[in-house]
Amino acid sequence: MSLDELLPTLRELDRADKLRVMQFLAFELAREEGALPDSGTHYPVWSPFDSFEAGNTLLAALGAENEHA
Repeated sequence: MSLDELLPTLRELDRADKLRVMQFLAFELAREEGALPDSGTHYPVWSPFDSFEAGNTLLAALGAENEHA
């Protein structure tokens, strides 16, 4: 099926189905380009949990801002 044949059908879809088509196409493009993460690979994710130093830095910055206001 050519794009010219497909476009009229796509125009008739409701909003939800158009979004599903967009999601499908974006996923297909990412898969073809190898941009999807490997399912067996572990990727580190940073979390602010137990990040007391970051909290103290933020509090100091907020305190300094309040002093200048």
